Amino acid sequence: MWRLIVFLALLAALAFGVAWLADQPGDITLAIPNYVTVHTSLFGAVGAVLAAAVVLSVLWSLLRLVFRMPSIFNYARNARRRRKGYDALTRGMVAAGAGDARAARKAANEASRHLPREPLSMLLNAQVAQLAGDRAAAEAAFAAMAKREETKLLGLRGLHIEAQRRGDEDAADHFAREAHRIAALPWAGEAVVSQQAARSDWEGALATVEANARAKSIDAATAQRERAVLETAIAQERELTDPEGALKLATSAAKRAPDLVPATALAARLLTRRGSLRTAAKMIEKAYARAPHPDLADAYLDIRAGDSSADRYARAKTLARLAPENMESRLMLARAALATRDFDAARKAIAPLIAADARPSARVCVLMAEIEEAQFGESGAVREWLARGSRAPRDPAWIADGVVSSRWAPVSPITGKLDAFRWTTPVEQIGLAAPEPVIAPMAESAPKAIEPLVIEPPTEPEPPVEPIEEAKAEPVVIEPPPTARPVVFPLPTSPDDPGAEPENETRRRAY
Repeated sequence: MWRLIVFLALLAALAFGVAWLADQPGDITLAIPNYVTVHTSLFGAVGAVLAAAVVLSVLWSLLRLVFRMPSIFNYARNARRRRKGYDALTRGMVAAGAGDARAARKAANEASRHLPREPLSMLLNAQVAQLAGDRAAAEAAFAAMAKREETKLLGLRGLHIEAQRRGDEDAADHFAREAHRIAALPWAGEAVVSQQAARSDWEGALATVEANARAKSIDAATAQRERAVLETAIAQERELTDPEGALKLATSAAKRAPDLVPATALAARLLTRRGSLRTAAKMIEKAYARAPHPDLADAYLDIRAGDSSADRYARAKTLARLAPENMESRLMLARAALATRDFDAARKAIAPLIAADARPSARVCVLMAEIEEAQFGESGAVREWLARGSRAPRDPAWIADGVVSSRWAPVSPITGKLDAFRWTTPVEQIGLAAPEPVIAPMAESAPKAIEPLVIEPPTEPEPPVEPIEEAKAEPVVIEPPPTARPVVFPLPTSPDDPGAEPENETRRRAY
């Protein structure tokens, strides 16, 4: 609206000026001796001057166009080359993303011909070299990018990745540190922390984590978790030399990451040595209610040194109430009850783990073998549970990059990654696993004969094995070849078991 008003005002002013000029009297005479004499009015003279200015302007423009023709042609040619180069870059990026190395290489060559100094062209060449497996060409492309200011960080990251692929940890660390010095990038900060942690430089890694947190290259939750892991690692090293300092670090780590079991267990052990038994017990109870773990159970039972087995069993009952249905609680109760020789309580605690619909793990089977041996002595049932445990599913353990460990570590032994260990169940191997040996039930009194168990194969049935009449026969598991199925044969006398006493035969039960 305002523009229209201004335009109309200017147009009115121009019309007024032209009208005023036309009304002014006067003549202008232009005389060139011996050539021409021109007489005209003031309005005509002004019009002639304006017309001459327009003609001169047009002539000047034409003259400039003639002189600029080479540069115009050069500009048009460069624009055409850039257009072709960017089209080739687009095709090359799409081909590289789709895995078409041949098309990507062709497009990269065309892009390099049209756009030799374009950063995207250099990146495409590096990606094509990586796609083709040409490590030398890829490193050369990334090195060229690292020499240019605008692509230096991209080149350093590519060189870091290539150094990791060829196993040159020193070079990878150098490139990561160089990039981290220029800018606080997430990948550079993580790489520097991993390298420092792999060399057990916990203090240096903690300082790098603090720098990453201040630069906001990592989120607050990740920073807290990494601080807790590094503080736990430092506390483990100082556990014997500086107990008070280790206790402060372990307590801080447990507060930062309540689910970090090693920090809580270490803090509880240090508090126990200092005599703060109640504080240690509360710390373990709070952590155990959140995530039951055998390390927490062991630390809780060992709070007071010199306790009797009955006291430890009572303490196990207290901790088990926080997670009564968890497997770790049942195993802790059964083992504590076994130490007091309360076999009925031990069997009752472990009963849900060996029910008919349950699949007991190796620890459960070994514990059942210990209960059988402690109650009845060396017997066939002990060997049966041990054989079953050798084929049972594996128990949870600390796992990092496929490495299974019974103890937690701050970094992975394979990749050196910080906080790589997780408490989880190892993945079972896929294959045809041999069936678990079946534990034959034992009668309340001495049997007249033990019926053998024949496991039928999936294809053709095998004839059952005739039972051997013998009162004191013990079932023995005979390991078959990999293609056969195990069969339990009763023998007159076990090779390494003289047999049970007559008064014990009525007390034997199968589990």
